[in-house]
Amino acid sequence: MRRFRRVAVVAMVAALTATGLVACGGDGDDAGDANVLKLWHYESANSAMGIAWDRAIEIFKEEHEGVEVRFERKAFEQIQQNAGMIINSSEGPDIMEYNKGNATSGLLSSQGLLADLTEEATKRGWDKALSPSLQTTARYDNGVMGSGNWYGVPNYGEYVMVYYNKELFAEHGVKVPTTMAEFTAAMDTFVAKGVTPLGMSGAEYPAGQLFYQLALSKADRAFVNNYQLYTNPVDFKADPVKYGAETFADWVGKGYIAKNSASLKAEDMGTAFMSGKAPMIVSGSWWYGRFKSEIKFDWDSFLFPGNTMHAGSSGNLWVVPETSKAKNLAYDFIDITLRPEIQALIGNNGGVPVSGDPASISDEKDRRLVENFNNISSQDGLAFYPDWPVPGYYDVLVSGFQSLINQSKTPDQVLDAIAKPYQDGVAEIKRD
Repeated sequence: MRRFRRVAVVAMVAALTATGLVACGGDGDDAGDANVLKLWHYESANSAMGIAWDRAIEIFKEEHEGVEVRFERKAFEQIQQNAGMIINSSEGPDIMEYNKGNATSGLLSSQGLLADLTEEATKRGWDKALSPSLQTTARYDNGVMGSGNWYGVPNYGEYVMVYYNKELFAEHGVKVPTTMAEFTAAMDTFVAKGVTPLGMSGAEYPAGQLFYQLALSKADRAFVNNYQLYTNPVDFKADPVKYGAETFADWVGKGYIAKNSASLKAEDMGTAFMSGKAPMIVSGSWWYGRFKSEIKFDWDSFLFPGNTMHAGSSGNLWVVPETSKAKNLAYDFIDITLRPEIQALIGNNGGVPVSGDPASISDEKDRRLVENFNNISSQDGLAFYPDWPVPGYYDVLVSGFQSLINQSKTPDQVLDAIAKPYQDGVAEIKRD
């Protein structure tokens, strides 16, 4: 699959170049010279990153007199679908936000379309500012993340946690759990009161992420490296994967998860929590800002009890196209986004800075969000996401864990169903 996509992108660029729709290089175009920095990202203006990066642009202009910043806000899909063609043309940016991972930044790096940032990472201290697990998504070797040279730099993070309704916890006499035993005891209390404790979505990513959190409760960095980076083969019929699937099914059987949630979307799960119907959901920091602005009751979050490894990663990356003629300006802008002022802006607006100082975060809930991420990151506890290892694996996991929620398959059958696509995908990647 990976080889096909590489050939397809290169062929498409060549075809469009021949017709004149895309002009390679950039000669004669001032978008890449030292007096212009062309910058693209797809964050909304009122998001934590959008607010912080607007300020970073202001600082950049103050410190680079005579340099014009040409900022364009692009749709996520525009960059996701056309990045290879765009950055290989004179119409492309000098720096842009792009998705981390093998199928995106890794693919473009393997095609020689992204500038190698390794020397800058060392010179400017990015390698010291980012923890090892955060660096994983910045570094690629022949398109595979985790080692090799730097091809991007993140300045925000994300992670999966447990959001909870403090009012429902108080009403039913439930305390915030800190161990798995306390977590299951809390859910037993809700079930005894006729309340389904965990909101869930079986038709999209949340079910797979809960499975992964459960597997990670029995995992270490070696497992994550095996699963995500192909260091060693993964046995899907052994722990921690086996434990994750069997415990997920057990939680459905005990009423912790509603069987009718198999057909629900992530939005259904989120709105159910926001309406006060679900005591808890297990999901990512990407919900945080929306919950903060829309929820009317008292709520908060805590880390998945007992885990040292957690689903999560860096956020998306700043990447610099190899064709850029303003590389030094692009590197200066990346530097600014990692400064304490910009990191604090991300944190004070509901985002997760990669090197944020909790003392600079004024809101207690925002501070806890940052503290928990720092705790995970400092322990090298970011384990990425379950669908990352091979192309197309997201749909495989959704189908598998829908089957556990509606009880149409046993855990053993689901493990068989998710093992083969993983193993075939890894084999294809290694052949490439």
